[in-house]
Amino acid sequence: MATQTTAERARKPRRDERRVVSNIMRGSIGNLIEWYDWYAYTAFSVYFASVFFPSGDQTAQLLNTAAVFAVGFLMRPIGGWVLGRYADRRGRRAALTLSVTLMAAGSLIVALTPSYGSIGVAAPVLLVTARLLQGLSVGGEYSTSATYMSEVATPGRRGFYSSFQYVTLIAGQLTALGLQIVLQQVLSPGQMDSWGWRIAFVVGAAGAVIVLWLRRGMDESESFERAASEGEKEQDGPARGSLRLLLSYPRQCLVVVGLTMGGTLFFYTYTTYLQKFMVNTSGIEKPTAAWINFFALLVFVLLQPVMGLLSDRVGRRPLLIAFGALGTVVVVPSLTLLSHTSDPVYAFLLMVGPLAVSSLYTSISAVVKAELFPTSIRALGVGLPYALTVAVFGGTAEYIALWFKKAGHENWYFYYVTACVLISLLVYIRMRETSDASPLDEDVSRSRD
Repeated sequence: MATQTTAERARKPRRDERRVVSNIMRGSIGNLIEWYDWYAYTAFSVYFASVFFPSGDQTAQLLNTAAVFAVGFLMRPIGGWVLGRYADRRGRRAALTLSVTLMAAGSLIVALTPSYGSIGVAAPVLLVTARLLQGLSVGGEYSTSATYMSEVATPGRRGFYSSFQYVTLIAGQLTALGLQIVLQQVLSPGQMDSWGWRIAFVVGAAGAVIVLWLRRGMDESESFERAASEGEKEQDGPARGSLRLLLSYPRQCLVVVGLTMGGTLFFYTYTTYLQKFMVNTSGIEKPTAAWINFFALLVFVLLQPVMGLLSDRVGRRPLLIAFGALGTVVVVPSLTLLSHTSDPVYAFLLMVGPLAVSSLYTSISAVVKAELFPTSIRALGVGLPYALTVAVFGGTAEYIALWFKKAGHENWYFYYVTACVLISLLVYIRMRETSDASPLDEDVSRSRD
């Protein structure tokens, strides 16, 4: 009998680990589709810029699409607030299901909207509407998936498992780029400009339907279920997921803003904007730029779990400090050199080097934020200050870069990115190590009692 009990105890951790992996995979696949839909916009904007806006020079049309891209980011704080509050009150699984539904609706609108030549100003209006829905979705997706993955992850491997949020985030961008490359091979440039780009948004809407089915089978986070049960017994104090409760954690909110500012601007500079930079500044052909981005991002995605695992060994703070220090010195030389080359191999190296630096931040970005807040306010605490910061710095990256270019001072943008990373470095130096005695560890301790 004792032997059987021992065997059962030995099997239970393995069953629990398999369940963790299953939940992480379900959440990750949904995250991939969400971010594929988000990045399909920027990957294919070089083709549909002339479809939704009046004729003009290429930089002006890209400015228009970048402005709409930024508008989508302005909705992310609202999404972080609305869906973060919903996740803290109704559950992580329910919020994740709602977010992917909103993303699917946005993609379908983009796919079906006629051109500016057919319906006039209604075309950009519908495009803006679609991006507002997608911004609302992504604002909630990031906070809820970061919260969910950190809560269901095995203690001691939280950095590793949570890194898969950015694995799938970048994989979504890779999928969009991969589809772009395939379409470039089978369709003529005229077909791509006319209707080929719409295929990407049809694929995104269809993928979201599959994700809806997958997410229905996810387990709810035990941390949320326990907090919800305790909340029903304790009615005093601010409600779960409320702004009033969030305001009782001012230091944590400011830390989220500070650590995100440089990281998000650096990330969007070397991912979403760099493809346009290669085409519009370096003079690299669109198909070649797509291949460079694809292989650089492939290396980037492989680095995420490695860095996440490293953070479980040495802590989160050393990786963040390393990112801040290296990030402040790499931006100006890498972008300056890239602006003067059209060699694909050289351009690849100039992109993949800074992306390796970025992985020190991206791999642990989600878990660091989640480790700052207790369960009752975690989704909103992760989502709202993060989304506000991304809207201001990440969402405007392309627009500011193109604005500087149009003004004849493109290199000023390089120094702007450097300054923001430097400010974040100062935050990393002063912040505490979040993997030590975080509210997530308190959740685990209570579940064992």
